[in-house]
Amino acid sequence: MNILVTGANGQLGSEMRILARNSTDSYIFTDVNQVEGQETTFLDITDRQAIKDIVRNHNIQCVVNCAAWTNVDACETDASLAELAKKLNADAPENLALAMKEANGLLVHISTDYVFGAESYNTPCNEEQQGTPTGVYGMTKKEGEIRIAACGCKHVIIRTAWLYSEYGKNFCKTMLKLTAERPTLQVVYDQCGTPTYALDLAKAICTILEDYKATLTANPSPLTIHSYSKSGIYHYSNQGVCSWFDFTQMIQDIANQLSDNTNKKRNCKITPCLSSQYPSPVKRPAYSVLDKTKIQTIFGVEIPYWTDSLRQCISNLLKK
Repeated sequence: MNILVTGANGQLGSEMRILARNSTDSYIFTDVNQVEGQETTFLDITDRQAIKDIVRNHNIQCVVNCAAWTNVDACETDASLAELAKKLNADAPENLALAMKEANGLLVHISTDYVFGAESYNTPCNEEQQGTPTGVYGMTKKEGEIRIAACGCKHVIIRTAWLYSEYGKNFCKTMLKLTAERPTLQVVYDQCGTPTYALDLAKAICTILEDYKATLTANPSPLTIHSYSKSGIYHYSNQGVCSWFDFTQMIQDIANQLSDNTNKKRNCKITPCLSSQYPSPVKRPAYSVLDKTKIQTIFGVEIPYWTDSLRQCISNLLKK
């Protein structure tokens, strides 16, 4: 199967690259940014014609859209960045959906827990709940979901949350650095969710791609399949729940457990605080734990507990 990955130099795209090494499928990794040592095809996903051209020229059967504008605060205070967020989070997914509709292929698109920004849930959010985003980021990501569905292409939209990895900028890497440098840290404890290791999410995506490929293989005339019975919205994060304070404390604890040098032990005093003590231009979801029952049932995806995956990631980071 021919697969195109957008945003290939980001956290999730980098993990997709690793998994692709052992795949029999043909991958094209695209981005607007180039990274030394990474083979990357330039593709601007706000350019509808450019997408159609690359899909047609390479006979792409599936697109995995890992690209997005994710600077949540910046697009609240800068109109030009808000417009960029709309282009990347709403217009671009529609462009990809139209291209895959034309090619009769599958679009796997990554969305976010921020679609639930305004609600005060206290039980895990399922896919049927109507989210009410509070900021530009959440609203544009929600609009992207709506536009994909409206295009009528075969699609799997995966909402995820609190993504971290060994790549790029993320909370885990930031806290590893700060707990090693600072004597004290205050971290909010009134926002709860579940950290998601990008490698685990990439594995879930690959499970979905294998399922779709099996559907094509089982049909004597794959090109005649114009629908995919498993199209829809799914949730994926690691298992469990924590606050940002808990997340930070666990990062330091695991780093200390894995350190073989007493002099490198972190002794940062981490204290909980309210989110109101750190005002933000956008209201973040207070509780955005995602119900993963659907993706487990439909695709048989196995989901690790969040601390187990965090340990794996920190171990890799410390080795670097």
